[in-house]
Amino acid sequence: MKIGLLPLYIALYDETSPGARPRMEKFYDDIAKAFEKRGLEVETSAFCRLKPEFDRTVAAFEKAGCDAIVTLHIAYSPSLESIEALCKTDLPIIVLDTTDTLEFLPTGEDHIMYCHGIHGVMDMCSMLTRYDKPYAIAAGHYTESDCIDRAAGLVRAAVAATNLKKAKVTLIGGAFQGMGDFTVSPAEFKEVFGATISDADAVALGKIYDGITDEEVAVEIEAMKARFPFADDIVEDEFHNAIRSGLAVRKYVNDNGFTAFSANFLKVGEGSGVSSMPFIEACLAMERGIGYAGEGDGLTAAFTGALLSAYPETSFVEIFCPDWKNNMVLLSHMGEVNYRIGDVVPTIQSKGGNLTGGTMPYVGYTRMKGGKGAYINVSRAADGYKLVIAPSEMLSVGEDNFGHTVRGWLRPEVDSTAEFLEKLSINGATHHSVFVYGATKEEMEFFGRLLGMEVVTIG
Repeated sequence: MKIGLLPLYIALYDETSPGARPRMEKFYDDIAKAFEKRGLEVETSAFCRLKPEFDRTVAAFEKAGCDAIVTLHIAYSPSLESIEALCKTDLPIIVLDTTDTLEFLPTGEDHIMYCHGIHGVMDMCSMLTRYDKPYAIAAGHYTESDCIDRAAGLVRAAVAATNLKKAKVTLIGGAFQGMGDFTVSPAEFKEVFGATISDADAVALGKIYDGITDEEVAVEIEAMKARFPFADDIVEDEFHNAIRSGLAVRKYVNDNGFTAFSANFLKVGEGSGVSSMPFIEACLAMERGIGYAGEGDGLTAAFTGALLSAYPETSFVEIFCPDWKNNMVLLSHMGEVNYRIGDVVPTIQSKGGNLTGGTMPYVGYTRMKGGKGAYINVSRAADGYKLVIAPSEMLSVGEDNFGHTVRGWLRPEVDSTAEFLEKLSINGATHHSVFVYGATKEEMEFFGRLLGMEVVTIG
């Protein structure tokens, strides 16, 4: 991820106080290094004072492929010099509100010159708000607070939002008949977000499936054996069909540049292009950063893929059962979870029972690891799209007696399971969702604002 670090300054000071520059330039360099220490690539520039300088610098950030602009007020900077360039760019804006001095009372007035950018921040943010330009802000001292970490997190959210607009989703077997909550018009989804959802070309997928060689299947199985234990219930012909199906889906997704896919388990089989429901491939795909959702849910799959692009520990999830006593809910599904978030190594095994339209599928179940993050749900509301955010903790439960299912134990920050479920449904949440480890509510709220969505936070 790359940011353009935009230094805002005022031409007046170069006339009246040219000796202030060296300390200020060192401060700017320190901020750039702080972001680099957090894994971000930083595009820097000379101090920007006048409108043409802002225009050139923002254009240079765009040309350099920056994912976002982080503004840094070195001193007060009149907003009308920068506002046009900031409002015209498609790059998301994150405002870093910091100074080089930690405490002010004991320091004396000599530090005023180096620490008064805050009212430039206020001037600029007022104008960004007036012109309805989405932005986020992180304030605090750059070494004695978490403002750099929070700004870096907001950059991740911005990257995810940008990639949602580029989402390209394919649906294998169409959508599950009768499931209406995640149904969206591909034309509308394209119009609103710029992203595409389309049915898979079963003929093309079938040709890929037929072209997968026995050697390719054998290589994939050996790679899996190096990572996972295998159960003793594997039937060779069935398992090879399952692996060939997964490899065909992988190749079809990669060859066509899809960022996410979904599969309707009832329609897998004859006429779909593959013979077996690709449960294991769905897990491996999310591990590689490809989005997924079950039952032909292109809406959730698109968002899963976008969030994975910036938050690798993200997974498609579904609420299955409430635990009223312990104020948590069981998250599960038929066999799909991002293996990156597994707390136990999955064992590759036969699904055992086949509800699908194809040959017996194979799975590798795991329990989701403990950790804090955000439960995310996206739905089509009456007048647009809604993002529901619930700051939550995935509990680390140790041993459990759910070894033959995907499972995660979610505890939201609200007071009770009842309150959580009530607020989800009163806000129209669908039954498919996403869990994003490490994401904060501020990051996800910014993500939603960048996409022009109605944002509701529970907790």
